[in-house]
Amino acid sequence: MNDDLERRLNEAIERGQRRNELHRFAEKRQQLSEEELRRLHTEYRLSLSEHVEQAISKLANHFPGFRTETLYGEQGWGAACWRDNLRLEEGRRTNLFSRVELVIRPVNEYWVLELKGKATVANKEVFNRSLFEQLQEVDLERFTRAIDSWVVEYAELYTAQG
Repeated sequence: MNDDLERRLNEAIERGQRRNELHRFAEKRQQLSEEELRRLHTEYRLSLSEHVEQAISKLANHFPGFRTETLYGEQGWGAACWRDNLRLEEGRRTNLFSRVELVIRPVNEYWVLELKGKATVANKEVFNRSLFEQLQEVDLERFTRAIDSWVVEYAELYTAQG
């Protein structure tokens, strides 16, 4: 009886070790290499930064006086539009700065795709937010919906300011 228990324990331990090795092998295979992750990030960045530029351009076309710029470099890739308004009240002159900026951040050690959005209306920050997902799990549709949503939200906030 003791020999049977000992044999069964050893077999269970061996099965557990094999299961653990198979699990680790499957995880390794599922993980992408650094080079593949960089390539994937570049592919997503190109697609989304183009969408950002189009959305920002459409926004600027609805509000005369807005200027657009393409953003690229250490901060990320994307676009922005801005406008300086002059307000005269009771003989006082005030500059009111409005800007919206959307960028895809550079790849980092966490291997995430990050969309960063900042917006100011009449010298007041109205939002500063990020959306990010692991590169292996990116849903491009979610990012494009966020870009569109943030641009539409900015248009509404800018218009409401008067």
